[in-house]
Amino acid sequence: MSLRLHLPNFQQCSSPLSSSFSLPPCFHVPCSQRRWPHATWSSSIACHLPQQQQSVAVIEKNETSTSVLSERKVIRFGLPSKGRMAADTLDLLKDCQLLVKQVNPRQYVAEIPQLSNLEVWFQRPKDIVRKLLSGDLDLGIVGFDTFSEYGLGNEDLIIVHDALGYGDCRLSLAIPNHGIFESINSLRELSQMPQWTASKPLRIATGFTHLGPKFMKDNGIVNVTFSTADGALEAAPAMGIADAILDLVSSGTTLKENNLKEIEGGVLLESQAVLVARRKSLVEQKDVRCRTKEILERFEAHLRAVDQFTVTAHMRGSSAEEVAGRVCSQPSLSGLEGPTISPVFCKHNGKVTPDYYAIVICVPKKALYKSVQQLREIGGSGVLVSPLTYIFEEVTPRWKELLLKLGL
Repeated sequence: MSLRLHLPNFQQCSSPLSSSFSLPPCFHVPCSQRRWPHATWSSSIACHLPQQQQSVAVIEKNETSTSVLSERKVIRFGLPSKGRMAADTLDLLKDCQLLVKQVNPRQYVAEIPQLSNLEVWFQRPKDIVRKLLSGDLDLGIVGFDTFSEYGLGNEDLIIVHDALGYGDCRLSLAIPNHGIFESINSLRELSQMPQWTASKPLRIATGFTHLGPKFMKDNGIVNVTFSTADGALEAAPAMGIADAILDLVSSGTTLKENNLKEIEGGVLLESQAVLVARRKSLVEQKDVRCRTKEILERFEAHLRAVDQFTVTAHMRGSSAEEVAGRVCSQPSLSGLEGPTISPVFCKHNGKVTPDYYAIVICVPKKALYKSVQQLREIGGSGVLVSPLTYIFEEVTPRWKELLLKLGL
């Protein structure tokens, strides 16, 4: 096997691969400066230039990277790569007729055929936020907790939709339910415990090293220290490496099973999936605004329809106005803006007359049965119930709010 050295602007050289291998004298580099970051022993290895020439090469590389970034035209949309959040995000997009096409499940880039000039990039949620800040992404979907922790309050990040309807959880402080904490049930009581001093502070294990200290500072709690940890935080107090934990909680079952409890005033924030964007991309690139508007309108139309049913019934009446009056007298039959009333024509003895009127209303799922009962009470019959898929409005309220935030 031979070692081939690829040298820019120099003639290639080769040498047998052995333990006594060294660079030719003309390319000798002191040991302290030898670096092989791009070595590929299976095929070839790069021979580095002396330090002065290396510096020039690095500058040229950086200039090229900046140029490529500034010339990027395709819109990049970051999605969670793993876990429940990833699956729920893909489901939402599919429900909005935005099917993500991934050629290979191992690839990190995909496309949404309905959205031209847009790439989907699968990333860890925290990396989505970081890459929005760096300009490597234009849009993304993450949990509000991740947005808050890694966004660091940066004004170049903006929330486009704050309630996508999944990933619900809360960032909460939890303490043991026994020992010295048995009678402690609030943040105020926890902070006033005499055990915490400057030399022996309250120890909190968490992965939220930005939000945690900020929360304690905002609440005037000074004798506290944080240790960085990821996963299985519930075991930290039992192991004696922390007094409390600050972590995401959904049902609270895991806390109870590990003899931990939440306390009053200890919830830092409520979280769910949010659609976020880079403000600079929205302001400076019309294509980004257009794609963002379409995604937002699809989300809004679907999410508004999720909890609604279309209810249709027939009702006898002297006129559409008379029937509408009876329908509007019932509190559960108002619909989105009011009922739609239209004549149902029947033929009798060769003559066509409107014997019935068809009523169409939108009803919340939780009020469905009550609404059907009220329709029957005022003379409705033949009640049909259908699920709704989308409710598009003339102007999407969140889009108007976004334009105001952007000053457009």
